[in-house]
Amino acid sequence: MTTSRSDALTELFEPKSIAVVGASNRPGTVGMTLFRNILQAGFRGVVYPVNPSWPSVSGVHCYPDVAHLPEAPDLGIVIVPARSVQGVVQELGRAGTRGVIVISSGFREVGGAGIDLEDELIRTAQRYRMSLVGPNCFGLLNTDPSVSLNATFSQNLPPRGNIAFVSQSGALGAGILQYGIAERIGFSQFVSVGNRAGVDENDLLQYLGRDPATRVILLYVESLANGRRFLEAAREVTELKPVLVIKSGRTPAGERAARSHTGSLAQSGRDQLYDALFEQSGVERVESIGELFRTAKVFSAGLQLNGPRLAILTNSGGPGIVAADAAARRGLELPLPSDSERAQLARFLSPSAALANPVDMTADAGPSQWEQALRIILDSARTDGVLAISTPTGTLTGAAVARALLAAHSKSPKALTACLFGVTDLSEDVAVLEAGGVPTFTFPEEAVQGLGSLARYRAWLNRPRTEVRKFTVDLRAARAVLARARRAGISVLPEYAARELVTAFGIPFAKARRVRTAEEAVAAAREVGYPVVLKVASPDISHKTEVGGVLLHLEDANAVREAVREMTANLRTRAPAARIEGFEVEAEIHGGKEVLIGLQRDPGFGPVVVFGLGGIYVEVLRDVTFRLAPVRPLSAVHMIESVKAFPLLQGVRGEPASDLAALAEAIERISQISVELPEVAELDLNPLIVRGVGSGVVAVDARVVLAPPSTPARSASAGRSGSGSRRTPPSGGRTPRRR
Repeated sequence: MTTSRSDALTELFEPKSIAVVGASNRPGTVGMTLFRNILQAGFRGVVYPVNPSWPSVSGVHCYPDVAHLPEAPDLGIVIVPARSVQGVVQELGRAGTRGVIVISSGFREVGGAGIDLEDELIRTAQRYRMSLVGPNCFGLLNTDPSVSLNATFSQNLPPRGNIAFVSQSGALGAGILQYGIAERIGFSQFVSVGNRAGVDENDLLQYLGRDPATRVILLYVESLANGRRFLEAAREVTELKPVLVIKSGRTPAGERAARSHTGSLAQSGRDQLYDALFEQSGVERVESIGELFRTAKVFSAGLQLNGPRLAILTNSGGPGIVAADAAARRGLELPLPSDSERAQLARFLSPSAALANPVDMTADAGPSQWEQALRIILDSARTDGVLAISTPTGTLTGAAVARALLAAHSKSPKALTACLFGVTDLSEDVAVLEAGGVPTFTFPEEAVQGLGSLARYRAWLNRPRTEVRKFTVDLRAARAVLARARRAGISVLPEYAARELVTAFGIPFAKARRVRTAEEAVAAAREVGYPVVLKVASPDISHKTEVGGVLLHLEDANAVREAVREMTANLRTRAPAARIEGFEVEAEIHGGKEVLIGLQRDPGFGPVVVFGLGGIYVEVLRDVTFRLAPVRPLSAVHMIESVKAFPLLQGVRGEPASDLAALAEAIERISQISVELPEVAELDLNPLIVRGVGSGVVAVDARVVLAPPSTPARSASAGRSGSGSRRTPPSGGRTPRRR
């Protein structure tokens, strides 16, 4: 894993000495609660209270200010009014402290003067090269016995475990810690990042990725400090351990107007950008806090699930059916036992048992039948993992089931999870199973959620690796197009210029000629071949259809002459001020499937490539998918396969299959434009016609928007922004664009 700021976070998680500035004896205050929590957790280092109002705090000698401390603390925890925070942090920095957690609120989150206070705090932390957590945060904890740090105002330290949790919400973090204690979920580290003025989720991802005590990393995020950095960090970390995220705020309101299909889709479908980001980086996104921790339980147990094939073993039909339905929704397969395995099961199970998948042993099954059946299923070459669902009946107690499951589990490395139903308290039996490495759940669909995530993560680790392809392109010609546009002072390229730019990157267009008169148009139509389309050529007209600037289905010379006359009249009325440079005569393409490929530069994510169903219905159906550029060959294939219209591209009801290889290459070529030409802010090809296998693709419309010269668009290879840098994420719908 690459070196980063995360290497400098040790002073936050493993300090030898701490100063709590604002520690207090006043009941109910954060200063009192947090200081006592540090003491009660058994912190292995030295802790100093700092407050001029108290001679001692909780029986510990108190210092009036940082200057009077006997040593420079490794970590400073600041709990003073917002207006005093910067001065305290400056004192700590001068003393040599390298880590600081600001619990205090009243900064950027309140707006106004709070923004200035936070900016000043950021500058101070940077000046003294301090790792800053917060402000407006809940704190940090490390359950490592050699540290035992609870620098939060949650009174109870959760049990030691291998799950690390990073939260942007302090209140949620407090609830999570209590939930973990109640559910016996152990944590290795916890940190609330608050306003992220310094350390953010990207720094923590890299730090926790190296932490040997952490097996699973959980994130609660409302936004990302830097989507591009997150992609880079998460790609590295997920090669080592799973990362699970719950991302809130799925429907942001729109704020800015649109200029292309791609921009509209990227903004109104902004949550899909997060889906794409997580998918590209191997991060598992979940929908709820409960799902987050149920899935984490499966990962933290270290289960081995080398494929999607799940066997369900139960003594009750109903729960087995529920589990089977959940498995289908989660992409898990339910293979049938082999004839030999069915024969083995039939020898000791009730004649009324269902020997399929689920295997329903019925209520007649006792502990020995449970153990025998489970061993047969775990030994099966058709099974990657097993879910055992037991409803204790008669003499079959929860304890007996637990012993049977653990006995079979001890003989197999395959994943085993359990679900115990009962009218009696089964908590002790559940504890026994989980201590033996068998995650146990209240309901079967909860177990299936975790197993589905585990299977997807295993598929991510075993995925084929492909590198970004760099095609040979005419970069000089493309740059010449941009230079002409800059000299002309235009930001939206005329279609003929957009076509020239995209063609330089190897994407073919329908044959076209630019003309000025009706007779030149007739000659051009004869050259490109009838039928043709006539389009206006103007740097001032963005939406040609709205001013009568596009006429279709022109079958002969008379139709072309009449089209020129009609369009000229339309333009005089509807666009009298537009500069008319002539007309485009373009071969009309028939057959094939219409798709959209485009790119949009996002301030937080960088260049984003979009693919989906094309034509005039793209913004109605919104059957699109996104990837952050540069797009690798395998990602391009996955983009195509992930849209709902994919079966249409494969060919249905006798229609020929589309040239998917050429389509994937076109996606990669558009991705390369984002890397090679950072001046291109937006681009879309809509429609791009995908022809039959071996016949390639052809574009019939292109639109390119340039970034303002003073603010060049950010390329995929742009440097990382520092922690605490802020970008305003765009939002809002965009106006549909027509041919």
